Amino acid sequence: MDISHAANDFRGPFNTYVGLTFTQASNERVEAFADLDQRHQQPYGIVHGGVYATLIEATCSTGAAADAMTRGMHAVGAENSTSFVRAFRSGRVTIVAIPLHRGRRSQVWRAEVRDPEDRLLAEGRVRCLCLEQDATLAGQTVDVQP
Repeated sequence: MDISHAANDFRGPFNTYVGLTFTQASNERVEAFADLDQRHQQPYGIVHGGVYATLIEATCSTGAAADAMTRGMHAVGAENSTSFVRAFRSGRVTIVAIPLHRGRRSQVWRAEVRDPEDRLLAEGRVRCLCLEQDATLAGQTVDVQP
């Protein structure tokens, strides 16, 4: 089931600020894009590594959440390992995330960020925890915030 519309509606302020837009989102595959510009650059004028980590975290967590939802659960990122492969200055990047492991309590997803010429810019893995509906995070019950 494609939940890309819901993922865009509830992507949160940080993912919105980064410019992430989901084009496909399911428990099998997540695809998205972001138009990067000078707001996303570090002092050398290339895209900041934290932007790549954000895009990888968001796409992997969305896929894990899509899978957890089928069991009435939530998913949150617990570990993010992102490698920066190639420098990039600005333009549209695409992100594709796929599951490597979908367990009952944890999941591992892998994502790649590519430039308009389909060159690999960054790749990473995110480990997500699957939480019960009534779980708390930072003192509040887990809930999706628009």
